[in-house]
Amino acid sequence: MRRWFVNQDCAKEGKEGRLSPKVKDRIRSHAVARIAPPFAVKKNDAINYRMNPLPYIAGCGIAVLLFSGVLANPADAAGGSPFVDPPPSYLLQVNGRTYRGRNAHSRRAPASLTKIMTALVVIESCNPEEVVTVSGSAARETGSRIGLRRGERLTVRDLLAATLIASANDAARALADHAAGNQKAFVARMNAKARSLQLEDTRFSNACGHDSRGLYSSAHDLAILAERALRLPIFADLVATGSMRIVTVKGGRSFYLRNKNRLIGRYPGARGVKTGTTPNAGQCLVALAKRDDRKVLLVIMHAKHRWETAPAMLDAAFAASAAAVASNADQQ
Repeated sequence: MRRWFVNQDCAKEGKEGRLSPKVKDRIRSHAVARIAPPFAVKKNDAINYRMNPLPYIAGCGIAVLLFSGVLANPADAAGGSPFVDPPPSYLLQVNGRTYRGRNAHSRRAPASLTKIMTALVVIESCNPEEVVTVSGSAARETGSRIGLRRGERLTVRDLLAATLIASANDAARALADHAAGNQKAFVARMNAKARSLQLEDTRFSNACGHDSRGLYSSAHDLAILAERALRLPIFADLVATGSMRIVTVKGGRSFYLRNKNRLIGRYPGARGVKTGTTPNAGQCLVALAKRDDRKVLLVIMHAKHRWETAPAMLDAAFAASAAAVASNADQQ
């Protein structure tokens, strides 16, 4: 598996007890070599096992994954496949058809992927050129923010940019308060929209994505939500933007926004969509990439290394033959 966009402090796999890539590759190669029915242990193998049991243990682990269905294809056991050790929940679609997936209907914390629904509700109910006055509750928002001050005035369009590009909680809350009067009323609209889209495993409790018992979604539902939002030109344009600057209505302050989605401008064909990270949700991502006549949508939830996993899964989807995509879709 290619290692993409990894922070230097995470690059050394020896930290926190993780295995190095070389050791992982050795485990995979030994495991594949050992997965051969009827799994009989020869005399020499028994001696080797006592001296170095790791390859045999790994082989048994891969065998369990194969027979339990975690690996959709025995070829995935080969070293380098992103599907050998995937995130707990993900969905990979090619041109709208499911190519791969795991626990796609499991309910998990979505973190700032919540803001996809926030933006959708705002776009459908507000004019992009409307002026928003930042509320006190928005100015007090915690987590990811751009530092809005109470009473500042910005357009809906610019606050949408801050919400989707910089994942700014203060911008998202300002939009929620503007669109519905307060966050509670806005969340009611979010949940009504979720019901209209038949998102059966989704419920919202705030506009930003803060961890909460009443906030959850699934990879399957988030794929539907993203597809719906991407039909709106303003949403599609903003999530594909690498960086931009927004200003208050009177030009008193400006804010530089850089897209938190590291795929934008780096992964060929990347067009969005949204990142999310909280202690409960882990690393989440909705990614979209287009090349020629193929569109790939990926939803990852509770990942540990999304900037390694996502490019590898997208690569696999683009490399798959049309027949393989159709065959896997039929098996889902």
